[in-house]
Amino acid sequence: MRKKYQFRFAIILFTVILGIIFFIPTVMPKRPEWLAAITPERGAKLGLDLRGGMHLVLGVDTASALHSRVRYFRGRIDLWAEEQGTLAQVRELDETSIEVTIDAKKVDAFKKWVEDFGGTFEIKATEGAAGAAILTVSLAREEVAMIRDWAVLQSLETIRNRIDQYGVAEPTIQRQGDDRIVIQLPGIEDSGRAIDLIGKTAQLTFHIVRSDVVIQELGKIVDDLVVENPDLKRDNVALNAALAGTLPTGVAVRFQRISDEYGTTTVPILIDAEPTMSGETVVDARVRIEQQFNEPYVMLEFNQDGGKLFAETTGKHVGKQLAIVLDESVYSAPVIREKISGGVASIEGGFTMDEARDLAIVLRAGALPADVTIEEERTVGPSLGQDSIRRGVNAITVGAVLVFIFMLVYYKLGGVIANIALAVNMILLLAIMGMFESTLTLPGLAGIVLTIGMAVDGNIIIFERIKEELKLGKSVRVAVETGFGKAMWSILDANITTLIAGVILFQFGTGPVRGFAVTLTVGILTTLFTVLVVSRTLLDMYVQRRGISRLPI
Repeated sequence: MRKKYQFRFAIILFTVILGIIFFIPTVMPKRPEWLAAITPERGAKLGLDLRGGMHLVLGVDTASALHSRVRYFRGRIDLWAEEQGTLAQVRELDETSIEVTIDAKKVDAFKKWVEDFGGTFEIKATEGAAGAAILTVSLAREEVAMIRDWAVLQSLETIRNRIDQYGVAEPTIQRQGDDRIVIQLPGIEDSGRAIDLIGKTAQLTFHIVRSDVVIQELGKIVDDLVVENPDLKRDNVALNAALAGTLPTGVAVRFQRISDEYGTTTVPILIDAEPTMSGETVVDARVRIEQQFNEPYVMLEFNQDGGKLFAETTGKHVGKQLAIVLDESVYSAPVIREKISGGVASIEGGFTMDEARDLAIVLRAGALPADVTIEEERTVGPSLGQDSIRRGVNAITVGAVLVFIFMLVYYKLGGVIANIALAVNMILLLAIMGMFESTLTLPGLAGIVLTIGMAVDGNIIIFERIKEELKLGKSVRVAVETGFGKAMWSILDANITTLIAGVILFQFGTGPVRGFAVTLTVGILTTLFTVLVVSRTLLDMYVQRRGISRLPI
């Protein structure tokens, strides 16, 4: 029996040591080398309300993206009618549908043309005046969902690219719900500049890669300049000015993103300084699956002027690379294999599905803009953040000390065990947050204080149950066994219901609310472990000593 308790104590001791190890990166700016292989680099991070910065919630007007697609289709109907030598009257019904009145004899030809257009529209026909047909053409339900989704994704990609250029350390940019984007920019105080940067129109251009220009050790030259002035990594104008004596006239340097299993890096690439085409000519970009080898590729569609220009460009530069540049960063540089006419092109390159999808989003960034509005904006200064940290730590310290004293005075030995379990609880809570590099916010500090109360509450329920059993005349060992058994379900019920609330807050909350939910959820899990395992083991080990006839509790 004693070996069983020793084994449980050894597991608890191992867990505590492991917790301390994973807690170290959170409190030490530079972790010891021996921890590098097993712990995260930074541990738990401070939220904006504790270190200062900017929090934005952006709403993406996906209806404008739908309307843009319908407007483009409406323009193509006019071209179709001109080619068919007929008339077509078009009236917009809403952002997803239009009404078309055409010659009844042309209905079949029109339906075939719409089907060839991509199968993204549905047609309902009604009879009109003599010799005419009225057709209601609407975006298919699946297409509406796809356009809404991609409008948010393209906005997300464009904003992420802009913030990378801004040079913010550890930004958080993530989608929330169907049409919102949450942005957190630590250390940013100039909110006006950040908003201007995020909100300006995306610049998508196409440039010919200058593989005929060879500059020895270009990468080293650029790296040396960036080391001297890190801002050159984000300022292409200044970088090319610094390379003016090295680069031939009409040639410019841009950074190309290269992704592999180790992450994403950038390398310098030489391109024509002037673009051959702009992203305004791109109408659509979609991922398709190549039938022969079942590999994804990107299908690119241009408007009428863009199709002619693309055919001319590809005809002149067969065998060369065409750089796709979004906001001065090269996302891809496929090889032109032949002249491409008809306004539709395919970009192949052995892509994975995710890579093809990301490239399609980049290509659509300048073609299908959706209005973005600021729904929430909060800026916290660093001094206010430091004050919040000081007050939060003081609250935790005072609360913990008072709880420790109360438990020792009121429950004696039980208080000692409860305080040890509480200390283990705090170590494990902070270790888990550090292990997953969670963000600690001001409400998160409140969650820690709440965890202290909940952890002690569980021990109080157990001790009161044990006291009741002792009053009934039961032996110490039986009282402890029965007390834990009766208290366990009450503790589980209380903590599981709170855990459900924490999960819901995390799922649907934002910013500080999520920070509170994270701390609360982790705190509940560590509380259950320390109350039901740590406290039980310590109390059982004491009771197993010989000659114990009275429990000071």
